[in-house]
Amino acid sequence: MKRWICSAVLAISLFLNPLEGLGGEIFTENRWVRETESPALSAPSAVRPSDAASGDFLKLYAQSAVLIDGRTGRVLYGKGQDMIRPMASTTKIMTCILALELGNPDDRVTASSYAASQPKVHLGVRSGEQYRLEDLLYALMLESYNDAAVMIAEHIGGSAEEFASLMNQKARSLGCENTYFITPNGLDGVKTDENGIERIHSTTASELAQIMRYCVTQSPMREAFLKITQTQNYYFTDLSGKRSFSCCNHNAMLTMMKGILSGKTGFTGGAGYSYVGAMENEGRTYIISLLGCGWPPHKTYKWSDARKLYNYGLENFQMRDVFQEEALGTVPVTGGLCWEEDGCKTDKTSLSLNLEPEEMHLALLLKEDEQIEILRRIPNRLEAPVRAGQQVGSIDYILDGQLIKSYPVYAKDDVEAMTLLRSVRRIVKLFLENGKKCHKF
Repeated sequence: MKRWICSAVLAISLFLNPLEGLGGEIFTENRWVRETESPALSAPSAVRPSDAASGDFLKLYAQSAVLIDGRTGRVLYGKGQDMIRPMASTTKIMTCILALELGNPDDRVTASSYAASQPKVHLGVRSGEQYRLEDLLYALMLESYNDAAVMIAEHIGGSAEEFASLMNQKARSLGCENTYFITPNGLDGVKTDENGIERIHSTTASELAQIMRYCVTQSPMREAFLKITQTQNYYFTDLSGKRSFSCCNHNAMLTMMKGILSGKTGFTGGAGYSYVGAMENEGRTYIISLLGCGWPPHKTYKWSDARKLYNYGLENFQMRDVFQEEALGTVPVTGGLCWEEDGCKTDKTSLSLNLEPEEMHLALLLKEDEQIEILRRIPNRLEAPVRAGQQVGSIDYILDGQLIKSYPVYAKDDVEAMTLLRSVRRIVKLFLENGKKCHKF
């Protein structure tokens, strides 16, 4: 009898007086609350270079330049990488990837009078002529033909203007908030946007690199994109068979360095020379972009700068697996309903990352002296109810104060919340059980 009376008193006491917090920290409704301010962490896409990489110690010609890790998007080197500038024909990587994702290679594309009026460099199409979409994509990326870009845009978007809207939508989806497309070919342009702000056809070196990263590593059509941009020479005819064309790839980096995946040049009077490219070497993927890289006659400056950026990456960064497997233990749960007789062994829950063996890796491009900080964002206690599979914290990997990767931490056990009704039911159950025992005697 004493036992059930004690249980009843304890249950009511816990319900009316929940335990005080531990260490000034609580975890409620999947939010981390702390008495002291936590260090601010940015998203992985916002990873910025170290202070050492903020100066132009590579002595580049380009007014804006960037080298990023193709796996994570982390900036490894930057020079004016967030300055908004015209991008010329590097625009065409977005034109190409959208056409690959939204069109069919065998589509018949008809040249409009507007497409036929585009300035050099151009294929020289005539109004009414028809071409395969795939052939136009090779003309677009190898020779950078402006009329091919307009034909593709009109076919996919209905008009060049509507296609530009699709380009901007795609840019926003990739987190490129400072990129604004007006033309599908990259010719300099000015337009008043939907907010009444006058915008130029422009991007930043960082965002141009992120678009190329998408094209070569993330797009479902990346293989087709790489096939086109790695082709040295291409031959085709219009669909009538009356006119034939040959294209030569103007990305000189394909033959200048090993491991080049892709690249696109550009030039207008407003933009100067520009270049965006990608390289793969021993499991490392590097993306570069250059804007305002000289004006005539300095056509070769971009190749010099591209070499410097790639070599800087190759010589200073190695791939390292920084993932650390660790036992996460348990966390006490307050306000929980726990009766030993019902099979509840403890008022706490075990923790887990819920990772498959193949997921327990985090490969990053790092300098020899760069170290990863691992931050355990796990509460001192939880408040019932807790459900198995509920996220209760995270393990964060930090580099230079920036969040690289966050692994959610989950509860493994259910812990029901103690309520007055459940306490009363428990008391009644114990009373009845003990009443039966007393009746036997």
